[in-house]
Amino acid sequence: MSARPTPFADRDDLAVHGHWLLARLGKRVLRPGGVELTRTLLRESRPTGVGVVELAPGLGRTAGEIIALDPRSYRGVEADPDAARATEQVVAPLGTVVTADAARSGLPDADADVVIGEAMLTMQGEGAKAAIVAEAVRLLRPGGRYAIHELALVPESIAEEVRTDIRRALARSIKLNARPLTVLEWEDLLIGQGLVIDHVRTAPMALLDPMRIIADEGLVGALRFGVNLLRQRDARRRVLAMRATFRAHRSHLRGIALIAHTPQ
Repeated sequence: MSARPTPFADRDDLAVHGHWLLARLGKRVLRPGGVELTRTLLRESRPTGVGVVELAPGLGRTAGEIIALDPRSYRGVEADPDAARATEQVVAPLGTVVTADAARSGLPDADADVVIGEAMLTMQGEGAKAAIVAEAVRLLRPGGRYAIHELALVPESIAEEVRTDIRRALARSIKLNARPLTVLEWEDLLIGQGLVIDHVRTAPMALLDPMRIIADEGLVGALRFGVNLLRQRDARRRVLAMRATFRAHRSHLRGIALIAHTPQ
């Protein structure tokens, strides 16, 4: 099997989006709440034996976990062609991946039992968030389940100036305009598209803390990531800046998993 392509491999370490930089360095789990919150999300969404669509699977880390749970079918929707090819290698021969925008997948109406999306709505503005959730609802059969894992702000009463400061700090460090919501705002986003909330779980946002890296990547993977950091100066500067941002705002950041269903 050929090596998996890494999106934005032609961009230097100071310009590439934060999640792709981490992936290039060997970080496989790129979710705010870590692999355990992802596994909680999958367990509660019950993908075994049913048709699953994953929106924006990236390089296929969660896709592999989904396939291991033996769904009836898997379809990914990924906008980046290189990432789509990487996920196809993970899910073949059971699954397929289409190259399309998450808000306009081109897949049939009411043709999925479970739709899953992780760490992608956070990166969208208000209108795009709503459009992607609406697309997930369109794809789901009556009673189907929509499961998301995103970045949340706490507490609900967080001051607007603090929210703005966090957004600006994230934009500087990860090179993306992240727009996390509070827990109730995430719930309202799903409810506003007609979904019924079933489960809400949160976990610390500790993506780049050493113990979380070991928990997510295993000891060998964590060591590989650390060695790559030591060898690549510009990448190390970026990662340390990201970690500093996450730590500076850790009291206001959480990973969140929500599972909701469409009315029958």
